[in-house]
Amino acid sequence: MPILSSRGNFISETKLEAVHEKEKFNSRGLLKLSFSITGTIRSAFNQSSWEKAYNKHDNSFRLKILIALKINNRTIFTGEYVRKAVLFWTRNPKIPFRIWIFVVQEDVPLYPLSVQEAQSLMFDVDKTIEASKDQRGTSGTEDIHAEIRVSWGRHDFTEPVELSARSNSIRFD
Repeated sequence: MPILSSRGNFISETKLEAVHEKEKFNSRGLLKLSFSITGTIRSAFNQSSWEKAYNKHDNSFRLKILIALKINNRTIFTGEYVRKAVLFWTRNPKIPFRIWIFVVQEDVPLYPLSVQEAQSLMFDVDKTIEASKDQRGTSGTEDIHAEIRVSWGRHDFTEPVELSARSNSIRFD
């Protein structure tokens, strides 16, 4: 269920699902949350805009992601994640451009070899979250959902934006 912003950006393909392992979900609840950020930011995030931004000393792009897991409007988990894209001058023979990018996800730098790979690393999110029985409570069958907020600041190729969305609900015992 995408929620449009006034600037043509939205969070799409939100999906929350239980990860079933050898243990039952009741004792150690692992949840997988996935979503994509699409719209004008994704199409503007390309090599020509990186080069223009680099020439204006706008050398990084920071994406802030806030996730809250909720049961009956009671927050059981909150997490803040940051993705950062850094522009740099490259001499890599595999890349035919002068200015390129690396994406930092959870303190790990990743070097894409194509613009599509860079867009995917920056704007496609897959998180595994643990919701233990202590966090969930003991009140029988309940529905759990995730509330997502994504924001970024002003850059040469975009204005500041804040997006929000809600995932599907899943029921557990």
